[in-house]
Amino acid sequence: MNQFGSLYRITLYGESHQQAIGVVIDGVPPGTVIDRAMIAEDLKRRNPPLIGTTPRKEPDEVIITSGVVNGIATGSPIHAMIENKNVRSQDYDHLKAQPRPGHADFVANKKYGGFHDPRGGGRFSGRLTAPLVMAGSIAKMFLPYTFSHRLVQVGALTDMDQLDDYLSEIAAAGESVGGIIEVRIDDVPIGIGEPMFQKLDAQLAAMMFSIPAVKGVEIGTGFSGITMTGSDFNDRFVSETGQTASNHAGGVTGGLSNGNPILINVFVKPTSSIAKPQETYAYDTASIRTLAVKGRHDVCIARRAGIVLENAAAIVLADLTLHHRASKPL
Repeated sequence: MNQFGSLYRITLYGESHQQAIGVVIDGVPPGTVIDRAMIAEDLKRRNPPLIGTTPRKEPDEVIITSGVVNGIATGSPIHAMIENKNVRSQDYDHLKAQPRPGHADFVANKKYGGFHDPRGGGRFSGRLTAPLVMAGSIAKMFLPYTFSHRLVQVGALTDMDQLDDYLSEIAAAGESVGGIIEVRIDDVPIGIGEPMFQKLDAQLAAMMFSIPAVKGVEIGTGFSGITMTGSDFNDRFVSETGQTASNHAGGVTGGLSNGNPILINVFVKPTSSIAKPQETYAYDTASIRTLAVKGRHDVCIARRAGIVLENAAAIVLADLTLHHRASKPL
């Protein structure tokens, strides 16, 4: 439901236009130095002032109310929250009668009998990725791994040097585009992961698909391996330490890290809220009519989703690393 992990466990709460959003984190090792500046920097990367990103700019000032004393984790649950300050709930009044295509408006209304909070997408909003970023930032503070990400493709564009011009054209047409982001994790030792149902790749995929707008996840070569034979795809060993000649498996074999860089490609769909009018069903008139979506939305969510995916991966690695330490033979 609202929790992920067991030894490094996070519980997310809040909605897009409620007073606050936040996370409770269990399992941070006592003595971990909590770098608030690192959390703030990661949050800034989640909402940069770039072409194609939402004009809704929240200060995202982190408030930590428990689990940290003098900048050091105590071993108690850490509660980190952010107040929502820049909201315009009136932009969503018309959606009670006409759910937005591609959004959770319709299914949430049916599931919760109309009692859900529809403002800004409520519980289904990308705004809830901010607590994920905070939890991932803290995870990276005690993990000895190197995390990075890069934007590989946006719409039809593969030359990221042309991204501003491309997104300006998409915005002028009232449209949106998706993107592919590569997340990379280096320096992970062999054996991280817990088969059968906490395999490293399975947990990474589950976490990535929990993030709004994610519609595809590949580990390593992924779907493009369909044209390869077994001898091409197999990562042949070239040393007694497990070094391989290739990394088609993306750093995971049998659900365990194999010592190679962990590579995850994630497809983030085009933003559902677009300026271009759409013909879609309306409850109040029981007919199809034009919907003009209001509010402040991204032309390309993928442009700022990289740090969300990177820190989400850190949450998974934190939980499974603690399991790995606990499961070592005596």
